[in-house]
Amino acid sequence: MPTALITGATGAIGEAIALGLAQHPEFDVHLVARNRAKAERVTERVRRESGNPKVRYHLCDLSRRAEIYALAEKWERPLHVLINNAAIAPRRRQETPEGIELMFAVNVLSYFWMTRAFTPHLAAGAPSRVINVASYWAGDLDLSDLEFKRRRYNNGTAYRQSKQANRMLTVSFAERLRPLGIAVNSCHPGDVHSTLSHDLGFGGSMTPEAGAATPVWLATSPAGIENTGQYFAHLRREHDRFSEDRQAIEALHAACERYDTLQIEG
Repeated sequence: MPTALITGATGAIGEAIALGLAQHPEFDVHLVARNRAKAERVTERVRRESGNPKVRYHLCDLSRRAEIYALAEKWERPLHVLINNAAIAPRRRQETPEGIELMFAVNVLSYFWMTRAFTPHLAAGAPSRVINVASYWAGDLDLSDLEFKRRRYNNGTAYRQSKQANRMLTVSFAERLRPLGIAVNSCHPGDVHSTLSHDLGFGGSMTPEAGAATPVWLATSPAGIENTGQYFAHLRREHDRFSEDRQAIEALHAACERYDTLQIEG
């Protein structure tokens, strides 16, 4: 019985991904969310619409390293699919209680922390896969100012940086996790009408179901396990220019690693 874990599962795309996976009756689907009321509503809706009773949720604030590692420590089964999907785009600069810029913490570090924390469980479920929901709207990465301490904060610029980082970390993790039988790929889900798109000033033209199509396909098809370190959009592999600068990729991985080695308490 394959088990999948999805972050950002109460958002428009996250819920659609959960439903898409739950419609495969063999899947055991786990949602990660911060808000209990939303998590309960989405879990019940996915169960009802899919007819799959094996849908449950876990509460976790993905901006907090300690909470992610606590979730992984409590996990007691092999994991076959990890979908890092959580994303926010606050219009003003905010910080976590640990003093980390909030969008960077959720959109980038949570992908890093989730992948690292759940690597033993993914290895136990190998061949397994990690799917990083990124975006074609990516760029503006500044390795010297990842948290907008020097630059003027703009949520569009910060979001583009985070999506570039997702695509670059996909490559670095793919190389590191390949020996464990874990494939790591990223994808563009599509321009979905959502809270996130509104925060960025876009309306979004696609349905959540259409946006979830590529992540669900990577989670369930041979393509998601036969490829690693690749970027996909519209159910096909695309060239990723951000995968070519290996020096920058390793510098970003090292920068994220420094946050991971900080023994931050929740």
